Amino acid sequence: MPTAKPSSNTKATLAANGLEIAYEVEGTGAPLVLLHGASSAGQLDFGHQLPLLRKSFRCYLPDARGHGGTRWDPKAGVIYEDLVDDLTAFADVLGLDAFHIAGLSMGAATALGFAVRHPERVHSLVLAAISPEREPRASVARRLLDPDRIHREQPVWAATLDRRHDPVQGEGGWERLLPLLGAAAAGQALHEPGDLRRVGAPALVIVGDRDPFVPVVQALALRRQLWDGRLLVAPDCGHEVTALRPAIVNEALTAFYRPFLSQPDAGETPP
Repeated sequence: MPTAKPSSNTKATLAANGLEIAYEVEGTGAPLVLLHGASSAGQLDFGHQLPLLRKSFRCYLPDARGHGGTRWDPKAGVIYEDLVDDLTAFADVLGLDAFHIAGLSMGAATALGFAVRHPERVHSLVLAAISPEREPRASVARRLLDPDRIHREQPVWAATLDRRHDPVQGEGGWERLLPLLGAAAAGQALHEPGDLRRVGAPALVIVGDRDPFVPVVQALALRRQLWDGRLLVAPDCGHEVTALRPAIVNEALTAFYRPFLSQPDAGETPP
């Protein structure tokens, strides 16, 4: 556990749920936890949004288990409920009773799982590139997260993953992890409509119109099932919507967060 609250633009670690979770902090204001996608990192998935968000929020960017600086042995297996447990413990250690959450893909699934489990702890929810349905998401994940395919068809990306994860996870860490994440997507328990209706916080669902994981119709269904949902469809865009269409996403975030920014005493970072 950190001995003091990190200052802005700080890298730190904390002990939570049996892990040493590596994370970064940027900005000041109400707490906002940003959750990255599979094989990625917070600065990659939200790098285009951080200059905007850190003006009004204290942004926390944790590395998921087995990613970046959060060491974890994939031999222990993985289910999406573990990621929700990690987020819960991370917030508890930091003293975040309630906070804003934004996630992309795997991070969005984690954010949604947390909101269903702890709706009273969520001020707002941004869900990018996630679906309430298992298919085609699970089939696409199994295919695209196959290490043999990545080495064969995308050697530059394979080298990038080596640099991103091997220093802490050990050689071949991402190669052991990604197939488990694909399997976890296939076995993930789905949220029933009644579960989603318990999420009362304002929610923004974001999807690219060419996302192979998430058809637009499924993103629309998710928006409709949430109590206070709205939808952004980014044109000519695939899965990594926050990086591929940053201007459109940032404009939508500005409008979405405006009501919270007009209430400076709502959801402030605890001392």
